[in-house]
Amino acid sequence: MRELNLLTVEDRVALLVNGLSGERDHKPVVKLFTPDAAAIWLLTECDVDEPDSLFGLCDLGLGAPELGFVSLAEIMEVRGRLGLPVERDNSFVADRPLSAYAERARTAGRIVV
Repeated sequence: MRELNLLTVEDRVALLVNGLSGERDHKPVVKLFTPDAAAIWLLTECDVDEPDSLFGLCDLGLGAPELGFVSLAEIMEVRGRLGLPVERDNSFVADRPLSAYAERARTAGRIVV
């Protein structure tokens, strides 16, 4: 199952814990990206009733990053120009809350990590 390559068990637990939390400005748990396109997702939590529905900052590389929910199944179907699947950035470690990434993305027109 390719989902395991994108999200570890620890990621799933952290996304769920954040989804259950009363706080709404978490540090991103995971960064996903297209290696052959400009799409990036910084994901912070999942919907506790629908774990496939993830919340975060989404940037499809069109100059309009936005906060919202996205389906993990749909992310897994995305392919870049060369047909490569979405990957997980194993070196990414969030150093600020999602709102700070969102503010920088609004200013830059793209996610800047």
